[in-house]
Amino acid sequence: MPRHVLLAARRPRPRFVRRLAALLASAALPWAAQAQEAATPPDTESPFAIHGQATYIWTRKPAFDAPYSGENSLTPERAKSYSFTSTLDLGLRLWRGAEFHFNPEVSQGVPFSDLHGLGGLSNGELAKTASTSPKFYRARAFVRQYWGMGGGDETLEADFNQFARTVDKQRLVLTAGNFGVIDVFDQNPYGSDPRTQFMNWSFLTHGSWDYPADSRGYNWGAALEYIGDGWSARVGHFLQPLESNGRELDTRAFKHYGQMLELEKRYEIAGRPGQARLLLWRNRANMGAFNDAIAFGQANGVTPDVADVRREHTKWGVGLAFLQEVTRDAGVFLRANWSDDKTETYAFTEIGRQVAGGGTLKGALWGRPKDEVGLAMAVNMLSPAHRNYLAAGGLGAFLGDGALRYGPEQIVEIYYSFAVWKTLTLSPDFQYIRNPGYNRDRGPAKFIGVRAHAEF
Repeated sequence: MPRHVLLAARRPRPRFVRRLAALLASAALPWAAQAQEAATPPDTESPFAIHGQATYIWTRKPAFDAPYSGENSLTPERAKSYSFTSTLDLGLRLWRGAEFHFNPEVSQGVPFSDLHGLGGLSNGELAKTASTSPKFYRARAFVRQYWGMGGGDETLEADFNQFARTVDKQRLVLTAGNFGVIDVFDQNPYGSDPRTQFMNWSFLTHGSWDYPADSRGYNWGAALEYIGDGWSARVGHFLQPLESNGRELDTRAFKHYGQMLELEKRYEIAGRPGQARLLLWRNRANMGAFNDAIAFGQANGVTPDVADVRREHTKWGVGLAFLQEVTRDAGVFLRANWSDDKTETYAFTEIGRQVAGGGTLKGALWGRPKDEVGLAMAVNMLSPAHRNYLAAGGLGAFLGDGALRYGPEQIVEIYYSFAVWKTLTLSPDFQYIRNPGYNRDRGPAKFIGVRAHAEF
């Protein structure tokens, strides 16, 4: 996620919580008879887990050329930005095959131009309502249940929001509660974590996937995974915000929602593992359509505004992803994704279509095995309807220069991560963005930053 990020999220209404609790209880019933004998894990397994992280990112933007600016433009003047987040993972083993995780989190920061002016925003750790004072909130509170289906053993290493455990290679996994959609879907070990890898929003996940989340990037819902012999499948159902990019979630779970299906095939090329994935998504919400806004504006002699024409709409899209290990220390990824892009952005960012790729390389070749270098590129695009709306002076969630001479937004990012200590890394980062906000009249924009990340 893309991570998003911000002020304390309101709790879902009691009706939705009761429904979710009933779902979890019904899922656990077949294993209730085993729960008592498994209540105390083996002596070699602790029933508790604790992990933590803290990330500070500082970025400078030099001035760039822009003959005009609008309400939602990236300001052309020289500017600086920063973000800070810190998170705890408090884990508890439950009954056999089940675990619970609770993540309290704090964040603060100052974004560039109030987080406006780009499709591919420069810092995935900054939220849409970032504040200069620390904000404490619950990021995650979820249950994960594993059901073995044979096929031999596989060892999962202890990690953030994951207990070390031995599981069947073929298994079902249910994750339900408060967590992020991209905690489960479109996982990419070669570049999607802004706390340690690429920071630009274009690389968090499929750029055109308006994945459901509150303004921090978290949500309530459930995801069910089947992990099989050589292939996997995942399906999820999540809430939508009450309003575009809002903090409060709409608890009418079967009226307004986001759904997704991901199919994954694992393979080998020259003895190196790889994955091919197909992701389908569908969102239902009260959204404004760009063409409706343009027609309304022309009929009434006003600037088009999606807020004037909101009604029930469905937004859908598709994404392909390929992940490939090249050597023991290097891997690459490629994403190509498309959405219908007829309606306003509701939860992620203003990207309608995208091609992105990149990779990471560990520093073993130059005697620094814990270091890492990464290089990635993205081309972000908009649908004709979205372009016309912005060209007519319309404002989106993130975009609005007052006019538009359209050009695909082109992004290059490179970072180098120095392993200072076992638990601390420092990462210089550089981003070059041509046609910021899809506007050939502006830019290019450059971002020079450094990230400090500590974890345990």
